[in-house]
Amino acid sequence: MSKVIVIGSGFGGLGAAIRLAAKGHDVEIIEKRDKPGGRAYVYDINGFKFDGGPTVLTAPFMFDDLWKAAGKHREDYFEMVPCDPFYRIFNHEGRKFDYNGDEDFILDQIREWSPEDAEGYKKFMATTQAIFQKGFVELADKPFLKFTDMLKVAPDLIKMQSYLSVYRYVSQFVKHEFLRRTFSFHPLLIGGNPFDSPSIYAMIHYLEREWGIHYAIGGTGAIVNAMVKLFGDIGGKIRLSTEVEEILIEGKQATGVRLGSGEVIKADQVVANADVGFVYENMIDKRHQSTFMKLKMGKMKYSMSLFVIYFGTKKLYRDNGLAHHNIILGERYKGLLSDIFNKHHLSEDFSLYLHMPTLTDPSIAPEGCENFYVLSPVPHEGSGIDWTKQAEPYKNTIMQFLEDNYLPDLQENVIAEHYIDPLHFKNTLNSRMGAAFSIQPTLTQSAWFRPHNKAEDFENIYFVGAGTHPGAGLPGVLSSSIIVENLIGEAVVTSSPQQVAARKLEPVT
Repeated sequence: MSKVIVIGSGFGGLGAAIRLAAKGHDVEIIEKRDKPGGRAYVYDINGFKFDGGPTVLTAPFMFDDLWKAAGKHREDYFEMVPCDPFYRIFNHEGRKFDYNGDEDFILDQIREWSPEDAEGYKKFMATTQAIFQKGFVELADKPFLKFTDMLKVAPDLIKMQSYLSVYRYVSQFVKHEFLRRTFSFHPLLIGGNPFDSPSIYAMIHYLEREWGIHYAIGGTGAIVNAMVKLFGDIGGKIRLSTEVEEILIEGKQATGVRLGSGEVIKADQVVANADVGFVYENMIDKRHQSTFMKLKMGKMKYSMSLFVIYFGTKKLYRDNGLAHHNIILGERYKGLLSDIFNKHHLSEDFSLYLHMPTLTDPSIAPEGCENFYVLSPVPHEGSGIDWTKQAEPYKNTIMQFLEDNYLPDLQENVIAEHYIDPLHFKNTLNSRMGAAFSIQPTLTQSAWFRPHNKAEDFENIYFVGAGTHPGAGLPGVLSSSIIVENLIGEAVVTSSPQQVAARKLEPVT
């Protein structure tokens, strides 16, 4: 049995911890905050439960597989229900487009906007199936530790036109501008710019169509609590309100971690669910890092950040034309995204994701009340924006926009409110540059080009989460936990109780 320290209790860290504990390792999670979950932290305010995120649950079978790996049944721990529609997408005039897993329904929606694009959409979906098969089924849970791993898949990536951005790829099939936006926004869910993210991320649309979008009763926090319970049920340990100061190194080996209190915990393996950029910058002494890794990490481009307002109202908004998941696209698209990702400029306009979970689950708000969160992509901390001065005016502008267009009399009915901005991601979540999704998913920062799941300079440091392969989003971070389980499983001989018992029966020679 080996001792494994997992730094951070986001979905990637919890997934890896559960899988490794199920394999017989002695696993301990060290979590900086007072609750587990990482970005999925839950805010309890005035009787409302606000999920910090993520709220779009795709590939629900990955949770079933995780529980199966631990010898348990997911249904005994939490309940998931499907969302229909998956999203309600509004253009800048408030006209809506719904989509779900029913192709006939989607084609009818497309014909209301652009009848000539219906056939193009069918061709687009046919191509995304092949992209999904290669990008998700075959590669998402495989490590890219050597450049030859990349060379092996390069012909397939070229064949799938991965050199095109998601927006350009969609535009080959769909001509109406709003529909192009509707079918290309998905990289934003994992921190990418649709105009920069390679077309392989078009597979997200197919993944949604194949397995749907789900919601966990009780909110995303219910999944976190279920994973923590599962981890405890199979012998795992977790320390909360405890920060790891440094990963201790001797030669090419991590020997354990030093906590902020000064306490040292020895370990055979260290799994970092902390932001990968922060780990290299702050947790591993630069003297132990190769020049190559210091240069590589220094050149990485980071995702955008987020401004998120969580608010509860004493008024119900059930008849205002909103769905559980709403995307409100502004009049500008490419220009706005360029302001966020390239110019690092805070624009006066915005596009929003508006989450209204009480439509599905009234239990997360007091009776007769509504629970919301609204998210606006914003530049990361490289922008130089002073959020101590900009946050309040920006929040007020968004709330006024919602009141004017979607939620009448909103501000006088708000009885619970909280917001987070890039400073939260930087200071509370230890995310380099205040990036909400760690390293940006571009072609030259995907697969082998991303920080590897096994640290390149060290023999027993591993990474899970958004910043490593395959990337952000629940399917991505859960896939990274499978990769690390397999890597550690190959590197460390563990003993099950059955194996121990068998050895006791072997004759002494």
